[in-house]
Amino acid sequence: MNLARLVFCLSFCSATAMVHAATPAVSPPLIPLPAQISYADGAFDVDAKTPIVVVDRDASTRKTADYLAGIVARTRGLHLRVEEHPASPKAIVLQRDPQATMANREGYVLDVTPQGIRISARDDAGLFYGAMTLAQLLTPDDKHGPVHVVAMHINDQPRFVWRGLMLDSARHMQSIAEIETLLDQMAQHKLNTFHWHLTDDQGWRIEIKRYPELTHTGAWRKPVDAGRDGQPLRYGGFYTQEQIRQLVAYAAARYITVVPEIDMPGHAQAAVASYPFLGVTGKRPPVSEDWGVHPYLYNVDDATFTFMDNVLDEVMALFPSHYIHVGGDEAVKDQWKASPAVQAKMHALGLKDEDALQGWFISRLGRYLSAHGRRLIGWDEILGGAVPDDAAVMSWRGIQGAIDAARQGHDVVLSPSPDLYFDQLQSDRADEIAGRIPVRSLASVYAFEPVPKALNVSQATHVLGAQANVWTEHMPTIAHVEHAMFPRLDALSEVDWSPAAARDWHGFVARLPAQFARYREQQIGYADSAFAPDITVDRTIALTTGAAQLTLTNQAGDDTLHYTLDGSVPTVASPLYSTPLAVKLPLTVRAAAFSSSGMLLASPRQRLLDRTSLLSVSGNAMPNCPGSDFRLRVQPMPDAVSLAPVYSINVFDSCQFYPSTPMDGITRIHVDAVRLPRNYQLAHDAKLVVSRPHSTPFGELVVHQDRCDGDVLVTLPLPDPSRSARRFPLDAALPVSHGSHALCLIYTAPIEGDLYALDRVTLLTGNATGDTR
Repeated sequence: MNLARLVFCLSFCSATAMVHAATPAVSPPLIPLPAQISYADGAFDVDAKTPIVVVDRDASTRKTADYLAGIVARTRGLHLRVEEHPASPKAIVLQRDPQATMANREGYVLDVTPQGIRISARDDAGLFYGAMTLAQLLTPDDKHGPVHVVAMHINDQPRFVWRGLMLDSARHMQSIAEIETLLDQMAQHKLNTFHWHLTDDQGWRIEIKRYPELTHTGAWRKPVDAGRDGQPLRYGGFYTQEQIRQLVAYAAARYITVVPEIDMPGHAQAAVASYPFLGVTGKRPPVSEDWGVHPYLYNVDDATFTFMDNVLDEVMALFPSHYIHVGGDEAVKDQWKASPAVQAKMHALGLKDEDALQGWFISRLGRYLSAHGRRLIGWDEILGGAVPDDAAVMSWRGIQGAIDAARQGHDVVLSPSPDLYFDQLQSDRADEIAGRIPVRSLASVYAFEPVPKALNVSQATHVLGAQANVWTEHMPTIAHVEHAMFPRLDALSEVDWSPAAARDWHGFVARLPAQFARYREQQIGYADSAFAPDITVDRTIALTTGAAQLTLTNQAGDDTLHYTLDGSVPTVASPLYSTPLAVKLPLTVRAAAFSSSGMLLASPRQRLLDRTSLLSVSGNAMPNCPGSDFRLRVQPMPDAVSLAPVYSINVFDSCQFYPSTPMDGITRIHVDAVRLPRNYQLAHDAKLVVSRPHSTPFGELVVHQDRCDGDVLVTLPLPDPSRSARRFPLDAALPVSHGSHALCLIYTAPIEGDLYALDRVTLLTGNATGDTR
């Protein structure tokens, strides 16, 4: 025991003997894991009579105490009163100590002894984070009432100064109340930077009083098929300056800095739609209804910079953040290249190309921000030209941007795609919601290391931290956002806060059940994807023999899965899965994941195993054809408010494979087809979209045997899109075939029109009515 610990015990613990290390059987469920934690004999029981004592009668400390009491009340049903007087026995004491020796202003010390609990820190932020740790100690499970807290000593501080989350409110907008809920969760996870993406091609969300058209026009878009099939006539909205001040203050009270992003020079279509003089062509485009990369850039004349300076003035008045994010990403230079005025400006400045012009553009913004005591941060494309010496770089195109920036002496934030993009799917399960592929699982986020190995010790000091990005093209509601964010935010918090050497996947998984219980109490719609059971069999063997080896797996990879084979709901008393099971068809398998204490970790999943179901394959389970790995899961319409259904598409090549299947006795194919909006801007990648000839007016679904250039088994004409439903059936007889074969299904619809997806493909035996007897 060190001297500081001994002094504390002598002064705070009345007559307490020296204690020795005594690690509890189960580690406290703390996320993120503290930097240092040691255990002692004894414990302290917290009940409704235990006060939270604010020793210094300090307003900030009182706010932290009230916030702690509120969390414990919501998640434990335990109502602790807050008092302002010198420490009393059997109390929770919060005290700011300016003389504390901890090196980090966000650090704190938390001690639990049989006499009480004390949190001390030299700074308000550190005291708040100590309170967040205590909030977790007081909510260790899904029970309500008093809490038994083992004696321990925590000396904690964060690894990184930038622990971030970005929310895109431009593509789809969230209410202030919804964002405040996310800020509360950020605070409980000790994240301290909220990067707010407020402008893009699809909407301008921040009120700028000097330019009212930005929100009168730029904040609203006409949705795909507006007015048809229940679609709204317009989509959008904006945040008033008063709302923004409210949110900034709400975040600050939780020690979160809000960093605004005004994207420039690209992603400018909503601004140009509002004020055409800002654009290169002088023409007014619509606010875009499409996702992807758009051609509209800001002009580079004096009038444009006057506009930007005025906008930044109002932005800086609203956001006290030292950093202002100016975007800089995905600026397609075609309009600049085609403009005589822009070219003349570029040559007058002595710049060699349009990338250098963008560097000049960004530098001009950086100088303006520096003159006002702020600092520019932008996406890694800003490194393509001259960039202010004090500019910080956010690396999203992998980690190379961070490496290059740090070697040049710039501070960097790691936010790489796809590693920390929370719009990536959490699993490839059939019941996962909309998002991008490849999958970025909870485990992959937890394994991310913010400091690239290519940096030496000196260069690594430029790494400010890591940030997850929540892009919302495919997240129209807060339910989508929460599903994508939680619990991957838990993994990110440990990446950003905890020592790298302390990270342990199995220990992290063991601490998640209590976190799930906290989410449920706070009504956070987290995903259970990491624990959800996958129920698999070998289709070929099962279809051929009527028997199979049944396998249950999940991402967590631990012994958590309980199952039933009679269709009943599994409980913790149901058999625990350990090895593959020999089963006979037909049967209904249900499986669920439980913690060692019996807490439900993933809701039951069910699979019917019989010949009919094995011959029916979801389009989400059918891989792309070779040649293009691009893949999205999308909903029927871009602004859908439900989480399902979702359909897998490849905007470059509408071609998928049905798995190899014994074809003896198969006589027909039934396809549940779906027509979807082609609302994607692909810029220079548009040339990669595969166009195939079609022999009927609206294209066909062509089914090939084995390969995409194999024999054509059947061609199914597509209906007139103006007269048909978005979801429609396609049926046809198949030629007699023997042995096992895969099927390649290709849509030949004109690429100028809608996209088509496969909801489900079913092979049938028997007559034309689908009788499979």
